[in-house]
Amino acid sequence: LMQAKFNDLLQLKQGLGLKPQTRSVVNSLLSGALAGALAKTAVAPLDRTKIIFQGRQQHFSHEAYRLIYRTYLKDGFLSLWRGNSATMVRVIPYAAIQFCAHEQYKRLLGGYFGFQGKALPPVPRLLAGSMAGTTAAMLTYPLDMVRARMAVTPKEMYSNIIHVFVRISREEGLKTLYRGFTPTILGVVPYAGLSFFTYETLKKMHAERSGRPQPYSYERLVFGACAGLLGQSASYPLDVVRRRMQTAGVTGHTYGTILGTMRDIVAEEGVVRGLYKGLSMNWVKGPIAVGISFTTFDMTQILLKKLYQLRYNNR
Repeated sequence: LMQAKFNDLLQLKQGLGLKPQTRSVVNSLLSGALAGALAKTAVAPLDRTKIIFQGRQQHFSHEAYRLIYRTYLKDGFLSLWRGNSATMVRVIPYAAIQFCAHEQYKRLLGGYFGFQGKALPPVPRLLAGSMAGTTAAMLTYPLDMVRARMAVTPKEMYSNIIHVFVRISREEGLKTLYRGFTPTILGVVPYAGLSFFTYETLKKMHAERSGRPQPYSYERLVFGACAGLLGQSASYPLDVVRRRMQTAGVTGHTYGTILGTMRDIVAEEGVVRGLYKGLSMNWVKGPIAVGISFTTFDMTQILLKKLYQLRYNNR
């Protein structure tokens, strides 16, 4: 079925006479969307649990894993994916935009610095990832806000994604949809920058040492896992601040500024147990999600190019 859809897409692109650059953008968007969807779905139960604990003052420990088990016993297996529909509504465009933007920023920076078609030097490599993450976050932020609300509230409070938008807009104001936006952007810059930088750097080092231009799939997973571990560890305190600000309307707290939120968290819970709450779970889910995401993107890109070449040769 998937190959049939790819073939239909290739026929459509040929029929429209898409230029190579346009085709590259379409391929990047499709590959990024699939990569984000698979990665987030795989770790959705862990992600939901992390969001719940980030929004509470309760200490994060083995109690988090007990929460997953209790949720399963009380509401059933599929309840572990509650809010995943909202996640997909956000993640699919976010990942599509981020991966596509990264490819375009690499091309633009490569042309500017004289490395067109080659691996970028370290600084432009880091810059391309940061710019890609920032672009995607700016365009999809309200959907992230909705996902956080659905993750920390009982299903009776919000029936669907549209209901979340309507209630927040009516009861808290439209500006609430962008609460936590600043720490999100400040967190995305090191997270996306380090993630893409680490992954691209490891692929470059692998090619130089092994003599193989393309790593195997399991090697891509390992490279992506390392990228996710570094990126999420560097930006994690801002992720906690973002979640506190996003869920303030339903947790009974009032958080105004980034520094004020950090100060309150540290005063009430401490630095480690407050600003790094849930990091241990992120060290489990983060490498898995980022590894799947980068690997899926690369492999889908390769598959699309091969299918297009096959179709072109058979014309």
